[in-house]
Amino acid sequence: MIDLACGIFMRDGVLLLVRRAPNKDWYPGCWDVVGGHVEKGESVEDALVRECVEEVGLTPSRYTSLAQLGEPEETGHKKARYHLFLITGWEGGEARLLGDEHTDMRWIAPNEAAALPDLSHPQYASVFRALIAR
Repeated sequence: MIDLACGIFMRDGVLLLVRRAPNKDWYPGCWDVVGGHVEKGESVEDALVRECVEEVGLTPSRYTSLAQLGEPEETGHKKARYHLFLITGWEGGEARLLGDEHTDMRWIAPNEAAALPDLSHPQYASVFRALIAR
């Protein structure tokens, strides 16, 4: 089982999404939330902070657990568990793409994010819709 720590940054009613690079093995070119694999000996929360710093240069300071999703069977990928966190406070200024994992990013309203046809996980849409009232 692969564990992934996933952060949904939210400010002023909009979410931060990143587009996965086209060369990625899992969900190439799809819109995703910030995050990645939990390394051996690392807590999910530590992985969340590390991945956010590595991918968008932000250090989460206020976050809460939102959901835990499984890997859809139809993908053919290894079994995975996605630990989703809502991030409402962070340090580091503005988000910026770091490294080569993503090709684009945008702040987007939850209802618009839920309507994107190329989300990396099919259950993200329902998670995003649940954030509309926040």
